[in-house]
Amino acid sequence: MRNLTKAFAVLAILVLTAPSALAQSKAAKEDDRGSIVIVFKDGRQQSFRLADIARIEFSAASTGAGLAGRARFLGDWKVGNGVGGTFVITLKPDGVARKTLGAKSGGTWQVVNGEARVSWDDGWHDILRKVGNKYQKAAFGPEKSFSDEPSNVTDAEYTEPH
Repeated sequence: MRNLTKAFAVLAILVLTAPSALAQSKAAKEDDRGSIVIVFKDGRQQSFRLADIARIEFSAASTGAGLAGRARFLGDWKVGNGVGGTFVITLKPDGVARKTLGAKSGGTWQVVNGEARVSWDDGWHDILRKVGNKYQKAAFGPEKSFSDEPSNVTDAEYTEPH
């Protein structure tokens, strides 16, 4: 009879504690669904809540072709024209660029050293680059190259939500 009482007590403890253990396990799994885990080469792991992440950026060196670096430049940019006005530059994933200024509004673009370099059909060249916590557009006239002093430098504003 004494063994039966012990068995009943153990069974009662298991029945009473199992729901709280299952609830803790379920809560942990729900938290995991809203997170990203980074696994380092040495085996360490670090978890981040997705709600805390604004964006993920990769350096061009880490991606080989620099494809992830291109993502930060895709879309529409409101930029200055160097004489007080503005226009829009659109950078597309296929390397095509468009602008709302001038008759020849097409061009191509690529990322070089973390900057978007645009070569326009009208001979002009533009660079979009991050300077501090904002972006700038440097414009180079048809007679200049990207390594020359720019013809003008203006603010550049990304007009789409990141």
